[in-house]
Amino acid sequence: MRRRRTYVPRTGAILCSLVLATVVSAQQPASSGAAGSAAPPAAASERPQPSASQTPAATANPPAQIKVASGTHIPLVLHNAISTRSAKPGDPVYFETIFPVMVDGKVVIPAGSYVSGEITESKRPGRVKGRGELMMKFTEMILPNGYMVNLNAMPNGAGTGGGERVNSEGQIIGDSDKASDVGTVIRTTEAGTGIGAGVGAAAGNIGRGVGMGAGIGAIAGLGAVLLTRGPDAELPRGSTLEAVIERPIYLEADKVHFTGPGQASSLAGPPSREPQRNRIPF
Repeated sequence: MRRRRTYVPRTGAILCSLVLATVVSAQQPASSGAAGSAAPPAAASERPQPSASQTPAATANPPAQIKVASGTHIPLVLHNAISTRSAKPGDPVYFETIFPVMVDGKVVIPAGSYVSGEITESKRPGRVKGRGELMMKFTEMILPNGYMVNLNAMPNGAGTGGGERVNSEGQIIGDSDKASDVGTVIRTTEAGTGIGAGVGAAAGNIGRGVGMGAGIGAIAGLGAVLLTRGPDAELPRGSTLEAVIERPIYLEADKVHFTGPGQASSLAGPPSREPQRNRIPF
């Protein structure tokens, strides 16, 4: 008996091959190209860093500066009168520069710049001894263009119209009135001597009267001195001082372009005056 042969259609074989290939490709991992063109993220150390020229610190260059050295003298004129009679620590003082300051041939602090400060100590004179004393400090300076800088300076060389002076520590010392004190004692002694002579003549003993009158006059003169204070330290409006810089000043070069020496206000200097005592307790 002859066997029948079974034939599988060619179309069915092709279909089975396609199904099998699809299953195999789905189970294989995707290649780097099939997954996309994006590469895995780089480590932080591998990322490109900005160059030094692109950083903010490199682009913000510090401004050029001009140095005004310590020890520089700045001539000043006083705008508000000061006296140990009324001054107290914390009171403001106002000055103006009257001569330009130059660095390397250029004006950096013109005349007419303002300088402010404050009283740090004020002491009235005593009865028999002790003089009036003032201490002040300069704190700020404003240039004519409005540029303001901190200032650390002490006074020197006072011109007040009287006998005030500035010692090596920047303390302003008032004048004394020793000549007036001696004159007071002499005048009262002479007056007492004359009175005593008259009394002695009337009593028939001129010598004794003269001696008693002289003693009484001397005591009266000393009492007059003890009842008054010495002269106060005075800085009238228009007094001149020098501010001596204790620490260097650094000015921004682009803010001190001055083409002239500047101009200060017209302030009359203080008139010459003699020291005057003040009655106690005033």
